[in-house]
Amino acid sequence: MANSHSGTGPEGHPWTLLTMAGGLLLAIAIFGINSVNTVLIITLEVIFVVFFARHMIFAVSAMRTANTDLSLAPAVPTYTPPISVIVACKNEESVIDSLVSSLLNFEYPKDRLQVIIVNDGSDDATEEKLDVWAASTPSLTVLHRRPGAGGGKSGALNDALPLITGEVVVVFDADHQPRRDVLWRLARHFEDPGVGAVQGRCEIINPDDTPLSRLVAIDYLAGYLVNEYGRQSIFRLPAYGGANCAVRASSLRALGGWNPDTVTEDTDLTLKLVLSGQRVRYDVTAVDAEEGVISLDRYWRQRYRWSRGHQQVWRDYRGQVWRSDRLTVAEKLETIMFLLVFHMPVFSFLGLVLLIPWLAGLTHPTDAIHAYVLWTLLFLGPLMELGAGLLLGRAPRRWVFSLIFFLPLFFVSVALCTKSWIDGMLGRPYAWVKTSRSQDPSPQGVIP
Repeated sequence: MANSHSGTGPEGHPWTLLTMAGGLLLAIAIFGINSVNTVLIITLEVIFVVFFARHMIFAVSAMRTANTDLSLAPAVPTYTPPISVIVACKNEESVIDSLVSSLLNFEYPKDRLQVIIVNDGSDDATEEKLDVWAASTPSLTVLHRRPGAGGGKSGALNDALPLITGEVVVVFDADHQPRRDVLWRLARHFEDPGVGAVQGRCEIINPDDTPLSRLVAIDYLAGYLVNEYGRQSIFRLPAYGGANCAVRASSLRALGGWNPDTVTEDTDLTLKLVLSGQRVRYDVTAVDAEEGVISLDRYWRQRYRWSRGHQQVWRDYRGQVWRSDRLTVAEKLETIMFLLVFHMPVFSFLGLVLLIPWLAGLTHPTDAIHAYVLWTLLFLGPLMELGAGLLLGRAPRRWVFSLIFFLPLFFVSVALCTKSWIDGMLGRPYAWVKTSRSQDPSPQGVIP
């Protein structure tokens, strides 16, 4: 993924942590540890019931209609507004040639396509390779940022904003391999003036590299074919995902561009668009491929960034969501649940902590029954989405056996999400971290 260095926006709520701890101790002193523990476990049960219902509804919706939507894709472009494609990259010498080749090979009118690549202070051969391409390709615009320019991916994309000429801005990451028809599939939705952004579907291109990349591939099937699809079909509230996505240029400018004070500029922009009364669409037929992480340390860095940024967006926008007069009650509830996705592992950690008093014999045995219900709901909902994703994605049957490895990966997610929540509440500084990947992605170029 593209990379630079940027800290998150204003964070830090240590007094909230102290207040929560003090309130818990006071409640235990007044009502006793047994009563407090039971109330907390039942509260978590209610939360997990709600999210279980959400998982189930999304899975049912996807299984009923996703295949139909996939098969009804139009064969020819119907709306082709001027498009500006932007890619921010840092130290991408291994993929830069295939990247440029793919960006110049889209099925889109050449006189309506602008391609901009932002070199974000690379210290390898990325700059030299881009200059060679720019010298021989008039349709390619290359922008070089100085090292340490700041703003992360958002800063790099914002620097390209004054150069764009298109009505629609499409963003890819440097390691992505889009299909040739992606641009017009994304662009056709902007014929509706109420649409502010469109998200395409991403697939993992290296599921057989390691057991972890296989799990990531299954996670993407569930995420894009079930979860994102469900948010579109049930609530018309899919998320702008930051890559293989498009945004209306006028809307982007009106909102001040991408937020440089967050490490998840995509989620931040999603909320800004929705709260301003615009809609995000999801196109399940607009497909590109990316490389999944292949090691646990890379997974931790990537998902920690997602978690830290997503939790920050929750803190930044939750009040505006509740007060919005543009969203229905159902849409507000779904938006809140969307923002709480990376809090669910934190709730799971709390559930583990609440088992300690019972194991120590300090609380009532009925807490064990509530705990069984809690953990059953916790795992059953995501497993439904994963199973539906495997079916809709027509994954090889052997992939089903990989599901057993989701349990240890779940506890990794509990740890990293809990850490990111504590770090955010304490205001610990955090900068954009590039997701490392293998040096030689394959296959190269555009997927036919």
